[in-house]
Amino acid sequence: MTLRFALLGAGRIGKVHARAVASNPQAKLVAVADAFEKAATEFAAAYGAEVRSIDSIEKSGDIDAVIICTPTDTHADLIERFAKAGKAIFCEKPIDLSVERVEKCLAVVEKTKATLMVGFNRRFDPHFAAVRKAIDDGAIGTVEMVTITSRDPGAPPLDYIARSGGIFRDMTIHDFDMARFLLGEEPVAVSAHASVLVDKKIGEAGDFDSVSVILETASGKQAVISNSRRATYGYDQRIEVHGSKGMVAAENQRPVSIELANDKGYTRPPLHDFFMTRYIDAYANEIASFIAAATAGKKAAPSGKDGLIALKLADAALQSAKTGKTIRID
Repeated sequence: MTLRFALLGAGRIGKVHARAVASNPQAKLVAVADAFEKAATEFAAAYGAEVRSIDSIEKSGDIDAVIICTPTDTHADLIERFAKAGKAIFCEKPIDLSVERVEKCLAVVEKTKATLMVGFNRRFDPHFAAVRKAIDDGAIGTVEMVTITSRDPGAPPLDYIARSGGIFRDMTIHDFDMARFLLGEEPVAVSAHASVLVDKKIGEAGDFDSVSVILETASGKQAVISNSRRATYGYDQRIEVHGSKGMVAAENQRPVSIELANDKGYTRPPLHDFFMTRYIDAYANEIASFIAAATAGKKAAPSGKDGLIALKLADAALQSAKTGKTIRID
């Protein structure tokens, strides 16, 4: 069975998902919708799709699933709309910036029995997935500590900062999901510290650009997250899991994995420049997982509940950073 897709939003992340759909023989991109007609037209031409309105896509019998890449404040409404229309739904994180709004949205998804996947692509990265497999295989014994380093090569535009929900809901939220994925237990306490070290204008916009977070589980397991909006050496993505019998780690990836040795010493090529190239395989695997769930009529993972928990952790981290207190998670 070929799953027929409509893409809502023809921006940067939309292009990433369209590429993943185009690379999968069980998928076909049928339609594109975007508020900017020129962007939609160019996008549709590149992928052999049609430009359609969201209203048209909702009623289209030749659309099985939608990929939501529109601004965050539209996500919940669109999820509800297409759940009621009987479409499978893939939505970029977060579902909304309000926990209460997400809970109401998920109630609609549950009532309609719609398939919903939230876009935490890093679970599907082959390197990170191999770390999880090593844990599942018992190679390092019982997980005790997780360390996640995630640093962007540069800060996003200030207008994006203003509508993103802040670094914890926009950037660290990926790491909250990855921490849960690797810990095997739910965090019950969050401690966060946040600073403005990269650009004072980010602080003036009410956000931070450099944060550290510690998550704790009921049994005492810990996850430490380090985020920065600036890494002059490239897109820094590393994880390490320490267990009772050993350690497993995933190092940074490079477009070319070689090492050169000469009279100047040992050198290696630079890191990937950002997520569009670093996580190509992850996005492809993510869409493949969504297709498998949608065609089987089963629940997808990461689920809406996973998105809700990550948002609650982000809210707790922000509260901790502002108050200097450890925040307990109910």
